[in-house]
Amino acid sequence: MSASVRQEGDALVFAGPLDRAAVAALWPRLRALAPPPRRFDLRAVEAVDSAGLALLAELAERAGGAELVGTPPGLAELRAAYRLDAGLAFAG
Repeated sequence: MSASVRQEGDALVFAGPLDRAAVAALWPRLRALAPPPRRFDLRAVEAVDSAGLALLAELAERAGGAELVGTPPGLAELRAAYRLDAGLAFAG
């Protein structure tokens, strides 16, 4: 399954793997959102790699913070490795 994203009200709803290939395909559309919604629904995301985490963190920063719904495989480990808090901001 390839990754997809759609806007539903105040949320971005992601599906499929958020990996390097997905980021390259999704980024042109997502960077045009000004500002992006602050809620990211990740319940249908199959896995997240470091490129996917970078995409989510960038969107969260642009939105002034984010609420994540769902914890796909890889997200918790990458957040810990990069010292990001629950809203994907640098926790120091």
